[in-house]
Amino acid sequence: MLRALIAGGLVAALGVGVGLWASADGDDSTVAGSVAGRQTSRGAATGDGPSASAARTSAAPSPTRTYPLSTAPRTIPAVRTHSAARGPGWRPTAEYRVVVSDPSLTDEGRLIAGELGMTYAGEKDDVRFGDLRLTIGGGSGNPESYTMNVGRGRVTVSGPSDAGVFYGTRTLKQEVKGAGRAPEGIVRDAPAKPQRAFSLDIARKYFSPGWIEDRIRELGDLKYNQFGLHFSDDQAFRIESDTHPEIVAQQHLTKAQVKQIVDLAASRHITVVPEIDSPGHLGAVLAAHPELQLRNVNGVATRGAIDISKDASGKLLDDLLGEYAGLFPGAQWHLGGDEYQALTVSSPAASYPQLATAARQRYGSGAGVADLATGWLNDRADTVRAHDRTMRVWNDGFFRGTTVKPASDLVVAYWTGKEIGARVPTEYLSTGRKVLNYNDEYLYYVLGEPNDFAYPTGQRIYQQWTPRVLRGTTAVPARYDSQILGGSFSVWCDLANSQTEGQVAAGVRMPLRALAQKLWDARTPSMSWTQFTSLAGRLG
Repeated sequence: MLRALIAGGLVAALGVGVGLWASADGDDSTVAGSVAGRQTSRGAATGDGPSASAARTSAAPSPTRTYPLSTAPRTIPAVRTHSAARGPGWRPTAEYRVVVSDPSLTDEGRLIAGELGMTYAGEKDDVRFGDLRLTIGGGSGNPESYTMNVGRGRVTVSGPSDAGVFYGTRTLKQEVKGAGRAPEGIVRDAPAKPQRAFSLDIARKYFSPGWIEDRIRELGDLKYNQFGLHFSDDQAFRIESDTHPEIVAQQHLTKAQVKQIVDLAASRHITVVPEIDSPGHLGAVLAAHPELQLRNVNGVATRGAIDISKDASGKLLDDLLGEYAGLFPGAQWHLGGDEYQALTVSSPAASYPQLATAARQRYGSGAGVADLATGWLNDRADTVRAHDRTMRVWNDGFFRGTTVKPASDLVVAYWTGKEIGARVPTEYLSTGRKVLNYNDEYLYYVLGEPNDFAYPTGQRIYQQWTPRVLRGTTAVPARYDSQILGGSFSVWCDLANSQTEGQVAAGVRMPLRALAQKLWDARTPSMSWTQFTSLAGRLG
């Protein structure tokens, strides 16, 4: 007892200057305010106001404990820069608040508060110890950039847009999940590429709404911003339709389910990009409209191909494109355009004389079937453009030597170099066209592995691929980098029963994480693949 009293007297006499003060849970989190308070150079980004000093004084004493310099957080994707500082860092508690500077950040604030077990307090001007403050402003000019300042016992995430702030909260969530707390210091972060996508084929294989929503939550945490939905093909058309209910498969998504998916995606700053592929891959639509089926000179039906010489064919597609524009309000749209079988034969004009005749009638005596197909896509682009969308077309929907030129605002979705008359990526890039990387060598997950496809691995993407590797394993010259908008990992369900939903989710898990890293920062990663997989295991 005497020793205890003497020790107590020493502590009382010396105050907390010896650095013995600790919080109730023993994590030293309450010293963050006073230690970082001496580091005034970091104060500008913390949102300090006139009440900040009083708040710090009432919240914590002023020890002189020395902390080692912090280390950069370990997240997927990795942050671009971290300025180290001394201090205990920050960890959330139920008593700490999430506050926002603007009502536009309400969704982001409520989400991160729930994820970290904190109290959402809404818009507040006062500053309290432990606060996580979300604010619009600052950043690098990139609308998806953000700055996160951890110091003085608080965290401030700021960015020029709510998207940037959201990505900052994803970093914070991963920091806390992986290390228990956010390290002291300042993160400045922004993506290398503006389009970071995952695409899913629900036409060949039905995926439940719950499974899709789980993937969207996963994508949001990895800072993806697009979710492609391929819902029409030869096998099925899988979204409810009011204009053409006759084409819809028995197993499909209702519009209410799609709206829920779209709304969830929007809350994670993910745009759902629909694809109604045409003029090929329309077998399910044509099953209900056999009169529009393309037939060759012998009257034999051409699988999946619509007869683009008929006005009714364009009317049917425009009905669908107009209908779904309201269901998918995002700024992006995929027109398809690949593998139109009329153009895979040795002589399209001889095999499909009705197409050749229509081409000459519409575009002049020198026009051919490829001109008619290009004109078809331009017409569909006109329909979608009226809804203020940016459109993409598969690279084999662009043809050499045509009189009719594809619309200048069509982005090339480059997926393969194996098609007839394949064009290398630089043919598109050298004309100034923008390209999105779907490289089937690295980024195609084809169920059942048909046609020499192999399930892609995260390790290959992580160690070998960059956004400039558009075809095969060879990168295009660096001068074209700014024209490459980003990339997409795609699940195609050619042999639909080869894997269950659970197996697909497990199979794409590490490729998605590797791609997230390379689209956020295309430079060689600092971590080895072994370290990266270990981190992914900790983060979940």
